[in-house]
Amino acid sequence: MPDVEFVNLFAVSLIALGAPLLLGFVPALRIPAVVLEIVAGVVVGPGGLDLVSIDLPVQIMALVGLAFLLFLAGLEIDVHRLRGRVLRLALMGYVVTLVLGTASGLGFDALGWVDSPMLLAVTLSATSLGLIVPVLKDASRAGSDVGQVIIASSSVADFAAVVLLSLLFSTSGGSTGGRLVLLGGFALLVAVTGLVVAAAGRSRQLGGVLVRLQDSTAEIRVRAAVALLVAFVAWAERFGLESILGAFLAGAVVGLVDRDTSSHPFFRAKLDAIGYGFAIPAFFVTSGLRLDLGGLFASPAALARVPVFLLALLVVRGVPALLYAQTLRRREAFAAGLLQATSLPFIVTATQIGVIVGLLEPVTAAALTTAGLLSVLIFPAVALALLRSQQVVVADPRTD
Repeated sequence: MPDVEFVNLFAVSLIALGAPLLLGFVPALRIPAVVLEIVAGVVVGPGGLDLVSIDLPVQIMALVGLAFLLFLAGLEIDVHRLRGRVLRLALMGYVVTLVLGTASGLGFDALGWVDSPMLLAVTLSATSLGLIVPVLKDASRAGSDVGQVIIASSSVADFAAVVLLSLLFSTSGGSTGGRLVLLGGFALLVAVTGLVVAAAGRSRQLGGVLVRLQDSTAEIRVRAAVALLVAFVAWAERFGLESILGAFLAGAVVGLVDRDTSSHPFFRAKLDAIGYGFAIPAFFVTSGLRLDLGGLFASPAALARVPVFLLALLVVRGVPALLYAQTLRRREAFAAGLLQATSLPFIVTATQIGVIVGLLEPVTAAALTTAGLLSVLIFPAVALALLRSQQVVVADPRTD
């Protein structure tokens, strides 16, 4: 047996268990469990009580959690919805996001807060698709025009942000031009693999075997999905790209080829169970352990960055929702802007990469992550209220 200890991983597991359990006992506390997981990590970590440290088992579990997080984010993307006017609006919105993000990055660079304006632009450009879809479902708007526009724009933003982060700021080094060539090769490999998997899925003989083994101890579909995830992550690293790109594309490929779930209705629930019930919480708790909130609260000037970054996030991702004004009602467009500005997992990932490559100071990374935490706490709640009030307005034509 290797000489490792699991005490710190046990502590991380207890936090992962306790966060949703606490929210279950206090339903009035309507915040995502991920927020409590990160905050608890900060409290018990080196920047707080210093009770838990990041050793090898914790690092490995965090990496597995990050891979599953991006895999499930890719799985959320419905390629068949990205078409026509909705796709055009989503693409135009992301272009506006990059322009506003670059302008914000240049401003923060002039203040000495960041060393790479483009890194900040990419960090602020994503949306937490996995967090906003439940909000839309709670408001019974996931299938409506506003829901489709928000999901499409968030899907485009998530995909583009992961690609740009991997292309421009890979921890493996190399020139951007070289990584662009490697990205093309990796994309070709992904496309070929997707075609092979799709062709295999049409085999009646293989389909019969999969149905027979899918709900047995073999859990063959889950094993196949995990194998694809690990393969794409390994290939991405071999091509000198970020592993998150491989994980994200693995999820997108599974979602694309697995369109008809009638023969295996529990498949995605099983993947969610592995991700959200086992691996992903470890990533968020570990992210809290890494946060340098001590440096953030030690300086009023550093702490002042948090509301500024929160405002920048709202502008960069919220303002593009004005493009939807001709398609959606005014309150729906405002709600879309707020939901698009809800971002945390990608901010956590991007800031960690920024610190590793030396383009982001730990205190700035902590400020950005804290801004992301606040966006998750504030923006969805306001957006949900707007969407519900819009339903009341539509239901009562006498209301302006």
